[in-house]
Amino acid sequence: MSGSLTYADAGVDIDRGDELVQAIKSDVSSTKVPGVMDAIGGFGALFSLREAGSWEDPVLVSGTDGVGTKLRLAIDHGQHERVGQDLVAMCVNDIAVTGAKPLFFLDYFATGKLDVAVASTVVRGIADACNLAGCALVGGETAELPGFYSDGDYDLAGFAVGAAERSVLRGPQRVTKDALLVGLPSSGLHSNGYSLARRLFDDAPDAQRRFEGRRVVEMLLEPTAIYSRLMHTLAEDDAFQAAAHITGGGLTENLPRALPEGLGAELWLDRWQEPAVYRWIRSLNRVEESELRRTFNMGLGMILVVDPAQAEAVAKRSGGSVVGCITSEPGVQFAEVRP
Repeated sequence: MSGSLTYADAGVDIDRGDELVQAIKSDVSSTKVPGVMDAIGGFGALFSLREAGSWEDPVLVSGTDGVGTKLRLAIDHGQHERVGQDLVAMCVNDIAVTGAKPLFFLDYFATGKLDVAVASTVVRGIADACNLAGCALVGGETAELPGFYSDGDYDLAGFAVGAAERSVLRGPQRVTKDALLVGLPSSGLHSNGYSLARRLFDDAPDAQRRFEGRRVVEMLLEPTAIYSRLMHTLAEDDAFQAAAHITGGGLTENLPRALPEGLGAELWLDRWQEPAVYRWIRSLNRVEESELRRTFNMGLGMILVVDPAQAEAVAKRSGGSVVGCITSEPGVQFAEVRP
């Protein structure tokens, strides 16, 4: 037939997709945990909750998220190795606030033209992060969308499912008025606020793209910390009442989500150390302090609400610090020093 077309002619190469599946098989297999019932490649992933553990009254907890415009920096600077951890972390940290154990993870990778080397690097990072989180990478979707993405661009989304005994679930209903706050250190900006961070970086002259002996882009691409194993262990030990994953909305918007109506929090600014990337942002003198606190985590990736009798022990055990207290005034207040 004259002028006949194939799918590849239209920009979608099925052979490349098959090549990617072969390239990532061993990475995916390395994440297998009890409960996984089939290998990658099926239409739907099977998981046996019974085989995953001895549950009495299990509650499933799910979460979905992406990496956001942090990907723009990673793509522009050819650093695809660590964005997989950002993707996994944003999902498993969300479900970790309940005390749930992450069971399995799926990813969605969309691009204009599939670059097998880049995609397999990203998936390898996802698999490594699943191993850190203690969950299985059971499948995903690779979408080749010619004409939709610019050359070299891609987007990521993730979906995690975990489980917890109903009796173990953490949340605002457990919070007491005398509780203290334990902050777990972040590794940097994590995966939020990057539209602002990239604007600051793009506007900065070359002299301000190095700070304290490091390339700023390396600070900005520091992968998101994963807290899920720690949080699940602490929940099983009844070591915290509720928790807030500090994501988009920063300290001022996320901490209230962990508190019951009528209660607020006070954070003591002298009780934790911020990563160097925040010192860089402040050195530019372009963002008000209130805007920083409602955009970024400011060095606290997770905040736990803890019984005062346990606070110091939980802080020591988690590598965090006691950073504040519950108050009767709704919202989040800041004090320069601990009273």
